[in-house]
Amino acid sequence: MAHYLFNFVQGDAAEAAELMRLRMWGVGADERHRDSLAAGDLVLVYLGAPELEFIGRAELGSAARDWTASEAETYPGDLSGGVLLAQVEEWYPPVPMSAVLERIGPSETAKAEFDTGVVRITAGEYEQAVTMAAERAS
Repeated sequence: MAHYLFNFVQGDAAEAAELMRLRMWGVGADERHRDSLAAGDLVLVYLGAPELEFIGRAELGSAARDWTASEAETYPGDLSGGVLLAQVEEWYPPVPMSAVLERIGPSETAKAEFDTGVVRITAGEYEQAVTMAAERAS
């Protein structure tokens, strides 16, 4: 099982939440980690700049693939494929990346802004965000 961050920068929190509720996430054909995504992998859903916050998590229900005809009709974006999401959890309040980075401590790879839509992260980074979401919700 791998851990990823899905970096959402082409819209706002409401659009990202809609994708989570549809249980579909578009992944471009040119994404670096597209071919590595597999059912059972865990993802954090992240709003890039200017928000820089986590809004939820999910388990992948499929590997990355082209949408079926009915999925393509349902998917609101312009990407021709992606992954299905399972075990989706929306977080309110969101978890600021700055707070997660403080807990993780100095790292050569941990940062707040990314150049790609799919970012591989460590299990520890994933768990820190999940733990903080639980603390903020209570």
